[in-house]
Amino acid sequence: MKLFLKPGACSLSPHIVLEELGLTYETETVDLKGKTTGSGGDYLAINPKGYVPALQLDDGTVLTEGPAIVQYLADLKPEKKLAPANGTLARYQLQSWLTFIGMELHRNFSPLFNAAAPQEWKDACSANIRRRLAWVDEQLAGKDYLMGPDFSVADAYLYTVVGWTKFVKIDISGMHHLVAYQQRVAARPAVLAALKAEGLA
Repeated sequence: MKLFLKPGACSLSPHIVLEELGLTYETETVDLKGKTTGSGGDYLAINPKGYVPALQLDDGTVLTEGPAIVQYLADLKPEKKLAPANGTLARYQLQSWLTFIGMELHRNFSPLFNAAAPQEWKDACSANIRRRLAWVDEQLAGKDYLMGPDFSVADAYLYTVVGWTKFVKIDISGMHHLVAYQQRVAARPAVLAALKAEGLA
């Protein structure tokens, strides 16, 4: 398998999951502006959507969209318990978290990284992020991870997205459960390995 990524982008989430599972894989960076891979290939030939992540399987099949990729990976090694079994209520709760992170958090960060976005739009998105993160902070009270005591693929995604707050100057220091959660996830060996591999640690 090969994961196409941009260091620190949302592709960090499946990168963490690959490390958590101990799977054999390669990575290749992507220049998202030039749409080229680290080896000089045409990224649009791999993923016509033009963004990361993309996971190329050993048979050449390409899977895109982070929430789909991390669930696929988790199901390769169900004994690692990074995702509840398909068809269970817990699996739908996991999908609920993945959808929330993608639609309510990840999506609102996009304008903040876009120099052409109007300031009014950026301000509205920042306010949305603060409200959503305050709610997440409440949900983490008394829990180690989003789904309870066990780390899941949703935690890899949330950790990645919350990490962007420091780049866009959104202060989460008052969200004590969330701050402790970020520190707890950051200390996991698999997370450290992914961060180091992307030059982020």
